[in-house]
Amino acid sequence: MAGSSHGHTPAAWTGVTIAFIGFCVSGAFVVMAQPVGFWAGMVIVVLGGVVGGVMRAMGLGQPKQERTPPHRAPAATREPAHAEG
Repeated sequence: MAGSSHGHTPAAWTGVTIAFIGFCVSGAFVVMAQPVGFWAGMVIVVLGGVVGGVMRAMGLGQPKQERTPPHRAPAATREPAHAEG
C-alpha cells in the first residue's frame, strides 16, 4: 500500500482530523461521566465524515478510477493425468 496515494488528500486528512478530535472529546466526557458531552463528541465524529464527503464532492478527494476486471493468467496447459490400471 505504500505505493498508492490512498488517503493522501485534503478531504481525507480534514475528515479524519475532525473525527479524531470528536473521539477525543467523547473519550474525555466518558471518563467524566457526562453523557451530553459524549454525544456532543459523537456529533463531531459524524461531522468529520460529512465534511470529508463534501470536500471530496468539491474535488479535493482522490479522483475515481474506472474499475477494470482483474487480469487473469492463462490456464495451465498440461495434459490430464491418466489413471493406470
